[in-house]
Amino acid sequence: MVPKAKKLGIKIIVALLLTCGIVIIVYGSWQLIDSKMAQAKALDIAKSNVLSESPVPVNANKDYPITYQYEKGEVFGVLLIPSIEAELPIIEGTDQEELKKGVGHYIGSAYPTQQDQIVLSGHRETVFQNLGDLVVGDQIIIEMPDAAYSYEVTSTDIVDAADRNVIRSTAPDELLTLTTCYPFNFIGDAPERYIIYAKPVQSNLVAAE
Repeated sequence: MVPKAKKLGIKIIVALLLTCGIVIIVYGSWQLIDSKMAQAKALDIAKSNVLSESPVPVNANKDYPITYQYEKGEVFGVLLIPSIEAELPIIEGTDQEELKKGVGHYIGSAYPTQQDQIVLSGHRETVFQNLGDLVVGDQIIIEMPDAAYSYEVTSTDIVDAADRNVIRSTAPDELLTLTTCYPFNFIGDAPERYIIYAKPVQSNLVAAE
């Protein structure tokens, strides 16, 4: 027969565990809602900065490469992925504050037309939750204040979270790289990274006249 004191202790432990579980669920839900609100606000800012809400051709009279320069935390573009119906704000920087608002541009990596690696990162629970649905041949568009740049998915990869070879110079070849944590349904710090590689379509490479 279990003593009353022991029964009471078990009940208290169960109650504490249930309370902790509820707190974690509520906190997680609030974080998700807060992130969605931040993304919506950032997307409004991004849309107001780009030329239009739909892709526009690159101006063949522009000088290439274009010199883009943004401050950390600045919203500067829109990432469009038609196959998964994604329309996401792009923010300079990849710290938690930036990734809360949308897709982060890795500081030090290139921008469109600069003939090097462009690195964009996002959380698997929010902006990049459907990234695994992309297949080779899918289109990715980066809308900037002056033009929209199209890329085509060429390959995907899964690497260890500690692998630093993902971010590298690809000059003189331009390469768009999207990264997120993997597996997508993993709870906690994911052990791997899911990578999408995409190359610019020919229209992005039109030389200035």
